[in-house]
Amino acid sequence: METTSPITLAVVSAGLSQPSSTRLLADRLTDATTAHLTRAGREVRVHLHELRPLATLISHHLLSGFPAPALAGALEEVSTADALIAVSPVFSASYSGLFKSFFDLLEPGALAGKPVLIAATGGTARHSLALEHAMRPLFAYQRALVAPTAVFAASEDWGGTGDALTDTLPVRVERAGGELAALAVAAVAAPRPADSPALPFIPPAALSPH
Repeated sequence: METTSPITLAVVSAGLSQPSSTRLLADRLTDATTAHLTRAGREVRVHLHELRPLATLISHHLLSGFPAPALAGALEEVSTADALIAVSPVFSASYSGLFKSFFDLLEPGALAGKPVLIAATGGTARHSLALEHAMRPLFAYQRALVAPTAVFAASEDWGGTGDALTDTLPVRVERAGGELAALAVAAVAAPRPADSPALPFIPPAALSPH
């Protein structure tokens, strides 16, 4: 009987504090995605990468062009994973510099065709638009296959009940996990697209009306 290979799920959390709400959100999204894949009969291998311990190594790599073994391993696991969960805290209405620096180190085409679930945390729901005007364009530029549902968790979302127009955080996490699982199953059944020249990246701020 033919057996299927495990689906590898890379998780990148750019939280700076310990404990971190960013890591907590990453864990919840990982659990939801894994549960959906398991119900679909797929084995899952999770590779979690917190960027805080890698911050110095990321800085050295940006300056020298040579990654330390620990950072090289993280970049390799993200590049070769079947799917990716990427979670960043929001600073100044965008992803963190640490988050961007890590993804800048990936080889061109490393995320092409890869299913990606994007998520972010912040102190207020006003920062939630960073998912759409900053994070989604970043991964679209990398030609990743970004899940429709992006998850933002503000301080009030932890244990909040939501309202008539807003789903609760658990509902959004469950829906996003299901979407990523479906995309991952479909992606492993199809070849990754061939690499092609990337278009110039236009910073989100440049797209805003003046």
